[in-house]
Formats: sequence, C-alpha cells, structure tokens
Amino acid sequence: MDLSMQVSDKLRGRDFISIHDYQADEVAYILEVGLELKRLQKQGIPHPLLAGKTLGMIFQKSSTRTRVAFEVGMYQLGGHALFLSPKDIQLGRGETVKDTALVLSRMLDGIMIRTFAHDEVLELARWASIPVINGLTDLLHPTQVIGDLMTVKEHKGALKGLKLAFIGDGNNVAHELLYGCAKVGMDMVIACPPGFEPDQQVLQMARQDAQSSGARLEVLADPWEGVKGADIIYTDVWASMGQEGEADEKEKKFRAYQVNQALLEAANPGAIVMHCLPAKRGKEITDQVMDGPQSVVFDESENRLHAHKAIMAVTM
Repeated sequence: MDLSMQVSDKLRGRDFISIHDYQADEVAYILEVGLELKRLQKQGIPHPLLAGKTLGMIFQKSSTRTRVAFEVGMYQLGGHALFLSPKDIQLGRGETVKDTALVLSRMLDGIMIRTFAHDEVLELARWASIPVINGLTDLLHPTQVIGDLMTVKEHKGALKGLKLAFIGDGNNVAHELLYGCAKVGMDMVIACPPGFEPDQQVLQMARQDAQSSGARLEVLADPWEGVKGADIIYTDVWASMGQEGEADEKEKKFRAYQVNQALLEAANPGAIVMHCLPAKRGKEITDQVMDGPQSVVFDESENRLHAHKAIMAVTM
C-alpha cells in the first residue's frame, strides 16, 4: 500500500506548538491520519512514510511515553530518532537556542523538544527551518491531547457535543485540552480549587476558538458539579513535573478532587475515565477507578504512539 499518496502535503513543514495554531479541519485530519496509522500498524502493514528522515529529540524534561512513542513511532515510519539529553548537546551550557536551531536545521528533518519554558520552544521554532514539535512545556502539552482526542473518538464514536470534565490542577494538560475541545466542539469543565485555575489568556484564546465550534468552556470549584452530565472524566497529577516541592501543600488542597467511584457515578452512565500518566494512585485517582471497566487510561497511553506518528507524518 502506497500510503504516501494518501497523506496530504497541506501541513508539511508546519510547526506543531499547540492545537490552537491549527484549524478545526486540520485537527480532524491529524486525528484521521493517527487512526489510520494505528489500523495499519495493528494489521502489520508497513507504512514507511518518513523513510530516510531523522528526528532530533531534545529532552530537558525526562519522559516515558513521549520518548518511547516518538522513538518507536519514527522507527515504524521508516525514519530514525536521535535522543538528545542536556548532557549530549550544548543547549543550556552556553549555546543559544538560536544557534542550536540553525545547526540542527542543517542536519535533521524535524525537532521534538520537551522542556520547561514555553518561550524556549517558540524561540527554537522561530529560528529552525524544519518543523518543531512541542513534546511538552510548562504551559502546553499538545501531543498528549491529540492522543486523548483519538481515544475519545475510538470509544465514543464522535467528539462534537460530548462533555469532558477535567478534575484537578489547571495545568499544561488542562490548557491544551481547552484548545483541543474548542477545536472539535466538545464542552469542557475544569473543576479546581480556588487559586489553581487555568491561565486566563489560554482560557480566553480557547473561548475564541470555541465560537466556531459551539463548545462551552467553563471553570468552577465544585468537582461534583463539574462531572454532572460528563461523558469523559479526566485527571492528572496534582503537582506537575518540576513542582515536587509543592506536592505536600497541594495534596491538602486537592483531597476533595480525587477521581473515585463515587465521583464517577455522578457522571453520565458509561462515562470513560482518562489520565495522561504517570499517576499517583490513591491520590488524584483510586485503583478502583483506574483499573475499572470505565477506565481507558492505557488505551490513551498507547494512542500517544499513533498520535505522535500522525503529527510527524503530516508535518515532516
């Protein structure tokens, strides 16, 4: 099968910094490619769309799913992935982001970066002449949310008109879910303790995106109110990577925001449960829910592979 004839060039060369940067039909197309690549992989049909191409992976933040998904995904697409830790490159040890971008652009076909400061990704993309993929920053996590939307589509059949309740900290995953839901027409509620709301600028921009799709985006404090009518309950660790020093203090404020069986039963019957992982079992989510019949957490985790492949296939 010559899949190369079926993957459009319309997104070729584009950076993937945030779902906000893409039109609704472009997001839908990436999801379609991801699901098709998953089908081919499950059937053992080769799809070397990126044969001869190389992805540089800059990891300022450690990872399990992001690294494995990009590395395996690039292999399955017929290309090569090069892991670049802070010990391997000069970025952060004197060489500017600009110079790093200019050098890597001469040798690679794409760059994935997973780091702390979002501005670092923007700077890298500004100077790179090859696609830059945001593998996570403290502000946004777009590659995660492509996998999330694929998972919802697989389990619910459609996206528009569903309601997702995010229970917990208004963090980078919550931010990108706002953009993702806004683009595909899913309603989203973030239930979080006062003082832990999502970034106001992100919320405002997502609401602008939602004007086209009709999605309703809301932030409130009561998790029980948040899950009413929810088709998806989503949670994440209360203290994100780099916030470990705040974990004990946050735990006191977030105890009422645990996704447990009682909270799940307050959502729509058949609601699915999602978590971007890694999970602190017994904290933000109970074993009973995470290992229960309504959990799609590990389907969601697997879909990171297929989502990352889709992003690389359409942009590189």
